[in-house]
Amino acid sequence: MDDRSLLDIIRPLCGEETCSDDCAVFSLPCATLVTSTDMLHESSDFPPGMTDWQIGWMSVAVTISDIAAMGAEPKQIVIAIGLDDENRLERIVKGAHACCRKYGAVYAGGDLDAHNELTIVSTGTGVILDGEPVRRRGAMPGDLICVTGRLGRAIPGLTGDRRFWNDLCEPQPRVSEGIAARLAGATAMMDISDGLAISLYDIARESGVGMDISGDLIPLPEGVERELALDAALYGGGDFELLFFMPEVNFEKLEDIESPVTSIGRAGSIPGIRMDGNILPKKGYLHHW
Repeated sequence: MDDRSLLDIIRPLCGEETCSDDCAVFSLPCATLVTSTDMLHESSDFPPGMTDWQIGWMSVAVTISDIAAMGAEPKQIVIAIGLDDENRLERIVKGAHACCRKYGAVYAGGDLDAHNELTIVSTGTGVILDGEPVRRRGAMPGDLICVTGRLGRAIPGLTGDRRFWNDLCEPQPRVSEGIAARLAGATAMMDISDGLAISLYDIARESGVGMDISGDLIPLPEGVERELALDAALYGGGDFELLFFMPEVNFEKLEDIESPVTSIGRAGSIPGIRMDGNILPKKGYLHHW
């Protein structure tokens, strides 16, 4: 069983909406708050060779990426750290603080404990003052399918290509891009941390749409054999770019977005997800039990 299958166990208890998005949403008269939490373990989430500073950075970045995927501005991060070695603490916190500082969030404390394996739980809160968050359930037939940046960088770093090591260990959440996509009329959005293919399936499930994409349009890193890069982009995960949907008439509003944005296909009314006319396998990064 994988983590997405486990969600099906608690959907009847918590409700569809609770289990469907990157963040919990809390509406106030003056703003909308979004909150996300992530648990990372050294054996499954921190590749050998990462520095403790990078571990701290990544632990915050994954949570800020979820906030970005709602089109929100990160404001506060708290971190619970289960330490296997107390001598690692200062470097981890310095990396976490650096990531908070870059994206305008406050490192607001957390909890410390002893643990047999380094385990970090990062919880973040973001805010939207001028609208509603972008959820996964709003994509409509005819919408363009868009991605930020270049996909497939993290896996080459994991498999030994040192040019992409920092892409793997120091992900850069697309905060300004998420806000820009929301303001430009994005109808659905999430990050691509688990790979493009399974992210498309996640939005298809919530929005009830089919999708057709072109493999030739997926932006890939230069200097990597195309077939390997495409497989990494589709199924490997670790890229932390954004996947979002929007009406074609709104696409020109993205001219000033910081990262390049590429339209790779369209949502449609025919069920299923296809790449170049063939069914795209539902695969990606998953935790298994």
